[in-house]
Amino acid sequence: MRIVSLAGGIGGARFLRGLKAAAPDAEITVIGNTGDDITLFGLRVCPDLDTVMYTLGGGINEEQGWGRADETFTVKSELAAYGVEPQWFGLGDRDLATHIVRTQMLSAGYPLSQVTEALCTRWNPGVRLIPMSDDRVETHVVIEDEQGRRAIHFQEWWVRLRASVPAQRIVLVGADEAKPAPGVLEAIAEADVVILPPSNPVVSIGTILQIRGIREALEPKPVVGVSPIIGGAPVRGMADACLTAIGVPTTAQAVLELYGTPLINGWLVAEEDRDVALDGVRVVARPLLMTDLDAAADIARAALRLAEEVAA
Repeated sequence: MRIVSLAGGIGGARFLRGLKAAAPDAEITVIGNTGDDITLFGLRVCPDLDTVMYTLGGGINEEQGWGRADETFTVKSELAAYGVEPQWFGLGDRDLATHIVRTQMLSAGYPLSQVTEALCTRWNPGVRLIPMSDDRVETHVVIEDEQGRRAIHFQEWWVRLRASVPAQRIVLVGADEAKPAPGVLEAIAEADVVILPPSNPVVSIGTILQIRGIREALEPKPVVGVSPIIGGAPVRGMADACLTAIGVPTTAQAVLELYGTPLINGWLVAEEDRDVALDGVRVVARPLLMTDLDAAADIARAALRLAEEVAA
């Protein structure tokens, strides 16, 4: 079986770990969000790609769900001693090595897709990880605070401000010109099943869907989504702040309608959201909390069964 999954950060990575356990013989291609990417201290950082790579490769900090296990922050402390900004985004010493290698390869002319493939040779994540685009795209957020109306990078809004200042707009800068990375459309065309994990529907999955040609390639496929909303609240993170910014309620129903048809054929929701419905979509209710690997694998198996149903 050939499976394609679109993925953001922690929720997507943990679901993918369950998917690997649920379908050990499947050929899995992961199309990763790069809208969160940012340049810090002269280094190109790809948070979502790295979270997937570290999680599936066994190097993730399990407690926080991002960054490296057994991390130290000597360089961060030294930069702070020099007064170097930003100090709100801390790169660990082990993590820095990844960003240094990535930046060197990008500077040498290698596209991000080839760089990602090279980094994965160390981590052996058991999936093919492809960035959504080799073109540089970045998510920016328009806010209004004591400094007036301005646009800031998504990471500053998310990490420094903790989404405490309401977003007036969320904009993917560069999306109009960006093309899918090599292998993205081909993997979708060859896929038997497409699964959208419980990643942020606005700045993870939604970002990937903004790249020209990806949504159109997905629409003829059996696509199953796993709701990132349980009982009116995000499973993890601040997806509610992102949904509010685009005028969408924080409900499993509203996220399903946001994705819409003909994209979504099947939708997994939590048991408390069993009343969700949309014409043309098969909705199945079941427990959705990924409390451990077994729970994540059970959710993945349910998604695969639903994909078989909607493909029949």
